[in-house]
Amino acid sequence: MIKNDDLRTSPKQRLLIIAIAVFMLISTFALYAGIVLNYSKSSNGNLTPEEQARYNQLMDEYNQKIAAQTKELSDKYFEQLKSYKNKVKSYNAASVDNLKTEDLKIGTGKKIDSKEFSDYSAYYIGWLSDETVFDSSFDDFSNPTSLKAPLSGTTSLIEGWVRGIVGMKVGGVRLVTIPSALGYGEQGSDPIPANAPLKFIIMTIPTPEAIEPGDELMQLHYKSLGITQDATEEVVEDEDEEADETEEDESSKK
Repeated sequence: MIKNDDLRTSPKQRLLIIAIAVFMLISTFALYAGIVLNYSKSSNGNLTPEEQARYNQLMDEYNQKIAAQTKELSDKYFEQLKSYKNKVKSYNAASVDNLKTEDLKIGTGKKIDSKEFSDYSAYYIGWLSDETVFDSSFDDFSNPTSLKAPLSGTTSLIEGWVRGIVGMKVGGVRLVTIPSALGYGEQGSDPIPANAPLKFIIMTIPTPEAIEPGDELMQLHYKSLGITQDATEEVVEDEDEEADETEEDESSKK
């Protein structure tokens, strides 16, 4: 359900996004820590041996924090999402001509009052009309034992998803039926065929605490890519200026 649009991120979050981008090419999020660890420990000519060793140490610590948070959330929400597996059933694709929603559990948190609302994370199950599960938050849908890291509400998502959760409260669970026009349309997206309607069970949860990579790790990472400190400072300054302009615009509207 994720589109390829650029995401708006802070400089500190870019390290995480780069690591995830590498990871997404070769594995699932459940293997994130190990994959990034192996990637980070590869030698890099831009770092001295001492810097490479420190980089590896900091990456180890960072990955351990990510893995610990993922496990903590999985332990908390696994059984709840698993209880909705029996909702995955075949349906008549031809009958899906508009967006439909059904609340399976009413949440008690913030209300998702618009398509722009992003202060949430989500676990989900997505399937096709023949009951094929094309994606889910489980490590293995057939025999699940844990959950992958939750999807962030800041991720770029298909139109059917963002429309389908409007009106929910965080903590709720909703069954969303999406016509192909609000999904992947005529082009499809492997393994989703062209013109395929979709169904999702979406369980929203409060946004987990952000785990920042830290300034030292970020600087070493930029150096490993050949990006100078001056360049990173320019990025920070540019984003600070954009934030100031946004605040000024908001103030003028009041």
